[in-house]
Amino acid sequence: MRTHGAKQQREAVKRVPRKQLEPVFQALDTLGNTKWRMNRRVLGIVDRIWASGGRLADLVDRENVPLPEEPDTEDEAEIKKWKWKVKSAKKENCERHSQRCDIELKLAYSMTFYFEEQVARKMKDEDGFYYPHNLDFRGRAYPMHPYLNHLGSDLCRGILEFAEGRPLGKSGLLWLKIHLANVYGGGVDKLSYEGRKAFSENHVDDIFDSAERPLEGKRWWLGAEDPFQCLATCINIADALRSPSPETSISHMPIHQDGSCNGLQHYAALGRDKLGAEAVNLVTGDKPADVYSGIAARVLDIMKRDADKDPATDPNVMRARLLINQVDRKLVKQTVMTSVYGVTYIGARDQIKRRLKERGAIEDDNELFAAACYAAKTTLTALGEMFEAARSIMSWLGDCAKIKTSLQTLTLQRETDKVMVKRQRTAFPPNFVHSLDGSHMMMTAITCKEAGLSFAGVHDSYWTHASDVDQMNKILREKFVELYDAPILENVSFMGK
Repeated sequence: MRTHGAKQQREAVKRVPRKQLEPVFQALDTLGNTKWRMNRRVLGIVDRIWASGGRLADLVDRENVPLPEEPDTEDEAEIKKWKWKVKSAKKENCERHSQRCDIELKLAYSMTFYFEEQVARKMKDEDGFYYPHNLDFRGRAYPMHPYLNHLGSDLCRGILEFAEGRPLGKSGLLWLKIHLANVYGGGVDKLSYEGRKAFSENHVDDIFDSAERPLEGKRWWLGAEDPFQCLATCINIADALRSPSPETSISHMPIHQDGSCNGLQHYAALGRDKLGAEAVNLVTGDKPADVYSGIAARVLDIMKRDADKDPATDPNVMRARLLINQVDRKLVKQTVMTSVYGVTYIGARDQIKRRLKERGAIEDDNELFAAACYAAKTTLTALGEMFEAARSIMSWLGDCAKIKTSLQTLTLQRETDKVMVKRQRTAFPPNFVHSLDGSHMMMTAITCKEAGLSFAGVHDSYWTHASDVDQMNKILREKFVELYDAPILENVSFMGK
């Protein structure tokens, strides 16, 4: 089955009242009017690393993995092992080639790609440039330039900054310190604001060393989860601290305020779920709640309970005992993140299997598969217990996808024998939640523009100057409350009648 063609879709948009689309146009104008520039100092470091072979700060190695030599033997087991190693090496080299192409397109380092957009190097000497945005069918905004934009990797974000600089003011240096802890990661980003501020202040010597001797010094910044963003922040903080008046120091750095498992935040708000709201930081606490650690703790409780049972009566006992030392937030994080987007048991099993395989804790493939099956079921059980309201709403939205509503009319042309009802049912809840975070972002963008703030948005991550973070924080919270003052689920229910 298929929907209208492009021409019919454009005609449908024309029939939407202009007044109804005005806020959307205002939001896109706000995003597209944000002026960016290259962070030349960070770009220079990237160039040096890439020229010397990559391998640092998550940049891919520019050399291929050497293929293992064929063994001089007729032993079938040895030959089979050699073939497996060759296959793995070729797969690794293909992945490296793909990553190199991506970096080359961003930096235009190699003449091989000179005919492509010269992106970072071409833009290096520009005083500024802009990213026009468009929307997907859910209302999520994306920059139209494909290679180098702020939706990209740590590399992209590290070499981009606002073209307009603003004085740090009274709170800007504090937010730079908090931002440094956020991009450093490793659990530091889960501390209270005071804890994150203290982390940065305890590493002042490392900050100056990273800014002044990024490759010749101790290379502290390379230990960060987002190393290039960490380096850019170190340079910003060092400049401010060297200034006789940090409050007047000019900063071009975008400071991010990110949602905490944003999909679950929207479900908690939809369901007025206080327990879920506490887990995803919709309720104020002494320090940020970490939903991934919360789920991991619940999974561990279940496994400890299973491990105490009689192995003769329950096959999961040995799997529980095997996995107890493997359960942490990293093991369950991807499954928790994708749970609101309809991850299936099979999807959860494959995600957890990959994490376990990376650790090499279980060598036997059959046992690894069985352990992943058990861990996936346990993780989904823990999710269902902690976010019962979210699961209920997700299920209800899935049911809505099977109902004919007055919300929209689709003209379908038959190309197959049946409509894929199951796919429609699983696709609607995540797309609906994406439309809500898109609405929240656009509402926030418009109000930030009216308040005179520079603003950029990456779905559930909102960016502004360090001096303006407090004001943006206030706005985004007010807009979230405004969004959920509307009877959203009631309107969906009404449309189905």
